[in-house]
Amino acid sequence: MLVLVAPGQGAQTPGFLTPWLDLPGVEDRLRAWSDAIDLDLVHYGTKADEEEIRDTAVAQPLLVASALLSARQLFATADAVTAQVGAVAGHSVGELAAAALANTISDEAAMTLVRRRGRAMAEAAAVTETGMAALLGGDEAVVLPHLEQLGLTPANVNGAGQIVAAGTAEQIAALVENKPEGTRRVVPLKVAGAFHTHHMAPAVSALETATAQLAVADPQTRYVSNKDGALVSCGQELVRRLVGQVANPVRWDLCMETFKELGVTALIEAAPGGTLTGLAKRALPGVRTLALKTPDDLDAARTLIAETTSAAAAAGSAPAE
Repeated sequence: MLVLVAPGQGAQTPGFLTPWLDLPGVEDRLRAWSDAIDLDLVHYGTKADEEEIRDTAVAQPLLVASALLSARQLFATADAVTAQVGAVAGHSVGELAAAALANTISDEAAMTLVRRRGRAMAEAAAVTETGMAALLGGDEAVVLPHLEQLGLTPANVNGAGQIVAAGTAEQIAALVENKPEGTRRVVPLKVAGAFHTHHMAPAVSALETATAQLAVADPQTRYVSNKDGALVSCGQELVRRLVGQVANPVRWDLCMETFKELGVTALIEAAPGGTLTGLAKRALPGVRTLALKTPDDLDAARTLIAETTSAAAAAGSAPAE
């Protein structure tokens, strides 16, 4: 069974969209989305520097656009996703791309919504100087009480020995100086705020307003939620979770547990891939993984899809059952 995932904020690097614009129709689609959301995605994805694309209001639309553009090279329609993909999921902002790939919302709606999400979270982040830091290694039973003692939130519980803490700049600095016993490293992240914490509460209200009239359908492919790793089959519930997610922790560890329970054998990460496949390699041994980084990875991805589909057919079950 194949799982298709979309990465979250922090995966972007300067110029990462440049090679994708050489593919037929990609630049036209990117420019159409740019016009629709009043943000020059072509410029930011090809010419902007690291500081410019660190801006939450820029990074989030870029990441959703990249995930959709790269995934649509493999699965042009919702029917193709349904036929060949067993489940979809996204990490943090990647959930919007996953919702579009599951056909709960349109690609255009995902881009409009992520533009509003990015702006709202950037505005919330500007109220107080906040940030995030990844803790590598360590036992959850030790790490989580340590974070609580420092007033930090475990904003991303990613599995494979990785937890991302979020809080004020002073709290992050205290964590760097006093890491939990058994933790190898504390790495401050290049993000502009304490995402998935109470600091983002104002963004929840903004997104509730933005989604009030959103056209929503039930997902056509199994959708695994960041909230608790649950399968969500109702479109309205999926959107409610997308809204609440900005101020609540990402439980990617539970998403990967669900992949395992579903019988995942292969995982493809949409561009800019790498982070989620890295976690999967550690947490899902034996699962074949492929990260879409440039168009050069597409042929290998198509081969993996074909082999996974053939194996599912040979086993007597369709991949999306």
